[in-house]
This record gives sequence, C-alpha cells and structure tokens, in this order.
Amino acid sequence: MKIAIHHKEGGFSSKWIEYCEDHQVDYKTVSCYDNDIIDQLEDCAALMWHFNQSNPKDVLFAKQLIFALQSAGKKVFPDFYTAWHFDDKVGQKYLLEEVGAPLVPSYVFYDKQQALNWVQNTDFPKVFKLRKGAGAAHVKLVESKSEARKQVKKAFSSGFSQYDKVQNFKDRWYQYQNGKTGWWNVAKGLLRFARTTEFARVVGPERGYIYFQDYISGNDFDIRVIVIDGKAFAIKRLVREGDFRASGSGHVLFEKHHFDEKTVRLSFEIAENINSQCLAIDYVFQDGKPLIVELSYGFIKEVYYECEGYWDRELNWHKGAFNAQGWMVESLLKEVSINSPA
Repeated sequence: MKIAIHHKEGGFSSKWIEYCEDHQVDYKTVSCYDNDIIDQLEDCAALMWHFNQSNPKDVLFAKQLIFALQSAGKKVFPDFYTAWHFDDKVGQKYLLEEVGAPLVPSYVFYDKQQALNWVQNTDFPKVFKLRKGAGAAHVKLVESKSEARKQVKKAFSSGFSQYDKVQNFKDRWYQYQNGKTGWWNVAKGLLRFARTTEFARVVGPERGYIYFQDYISGNDFDIRVIVIDGKAFAIKRLVREGDFRASGSGHVLFEKHHFDEKTVRLSFEIAENINSQCLAIDYVFQDGKPLIVELSYGFIKEVYYECEGYWDRELNWHKGAFNAQGWMVESLLKEVSINSPA
C-alpha cells in the first residue's frame, strides 16, 4: 500500500512526507502536472495533493484530476466532498443552506435586473464578494445603493479582474506597516500596477453574477475552527485597524479561553454532515450566535503551530503540540485500509 504525494514547497506536502518517513509509511513523490500522472499512480492506493486556489495550473485541472481518480476507486486527499466547494463562495452558500448550517445571510443573482431590483429594496451596508479569492481578497464593504448598483453593472458587463491591484497594494502596505512583510513585497505590489498576475490572465474576469452577504456589525474578530479526522483546533483573528476584515490581518490569538465549545461542537457537526476530510470554518457572531462566513480545506500551516492544543469529538481538550498534516495522512490510511480486499 503506497501513497503518492504531489510535493511542492509551502504547502502541506513537506509535513506529509515527514510523517510518512517518521512512521514508515510507504510513499513516493509524483508530479500531478505531468502528462503521464495516471501511469505514475499505477502502483499507488492513494494520492495527496494540496492544490492552491491561487496557482493558475491548479485552478485549470486539480479538481478534475482528483475527482477522476476518486471516481475510478482510488483514495484521494482532498476528496470530492472536501474540495468541490473550495474557493467557491456561491457553491458554499447552496451547500450550507441545504444542510441548515447558520450561514451569514447571502444573496446571489445571475440576472442584472433582478440584482438591481434587490438592491433597490434591501438595506445597506452589505459585503460584496467574488466567488473566488482567499485572505479577504475581493471582499468589499458596500455602503450604499448607488455603490451597489455600480458593482452590479460592472458584474454584468466588463466584470472583475481576479487581481485587484489597488486592494492588493493596500494589503501589502498594511502588512509592511505591521512588520509582517518587507519593503520588496510592497515594491512588487507597485510593479503589479503595470502588469497583472499570470493567475488573472489565465482565469479571466469574474462576471455574469453578483454575490453579497449581510454585514454583521459589532465584530472586531472572527474565529476559524479546523476539523480533521475527529479533531479540531482554532484561532481568533483580529480585524485590521480601520477595516472590517479579519482574514489576512496577521493578528492572531491562540489561547483556549478565546473559543466557545458550542462553536467547536457545531464545527464537528458540519464537517460530519458534509463528509469533509478537512474543513476550515470562519465564523462571525451576532447576539452571541455563530454565523458562518465561508469554508475552506486549505490553510497556511505555519499559522497554527502556536495553537495550545486541540479538542476531540467528545470535546475533551488535549493540551500541547499536534501534527494536523499527520492527521490527514492517518485519515487517508484508514480509508485505504477499510477498502482494501481482505
């Protein structure tokens, strides 16, 4: 029983490889970008690939390859239930509404006039989002009907680039001011005013729909809970100064007392309900009740190294360091073992 791992620096794969070597798990590295990837996987029972929503190659075919392998009987991480809605906020809206999860009230329109009618009859502010984007990219607070109408008209004409040059530069400057990045990163943001990213060129503009969420006021933080194989851990992210967004702020708290066990329990229930191998859930709160902003299966692993511990499914607290990427390998090994012929 061999696991194939697509290895790329910066993602989960270095930890997967480390776990396999420490626990004598048979594995080999492969390149999912190769034309003969199916041949490379012939002697493997499973494939693990931490594909990235910002990589233009991954966006082109990662889900298609993963789901094709799963359809043919091979075990994969992430699988269909984990990844189909990844980086698709509209898909997440439908999923969470269907399973009765407490989603921030969300609105999507595929017709310009219907969208304009809704704008005329709703209240503001609202949060405008594109269906794609991480780290609070393409997320804006729309304060008025006139501003919302402009967004609607653009959505059904030229559309929105997947690279917002102005917002990206502001985010880089914010990170620089807070000691989270260097001057060269700011300079690259300036250079991007002259040339957009390869990702934006490959995927093209987002248009033909408009998506809003209610603005839930009074939140100076959000909570992210990640559930993997019956275990959960969490972080608290403070909003940026003079902003309403917490994702990508760089200001993170890890102590256990910041987290309500009811929210952790809810996260376990949602992950189980949608059959997710790995689920990161972002919450804001209204009158003390958690509301889901969006979902993901991926996250920047280094951010969570300072977590003080994790909860098991019975909400028992396990203090100390843990290996979240190791849990992913263990979970996949169990799937392979269960489905192996006796």
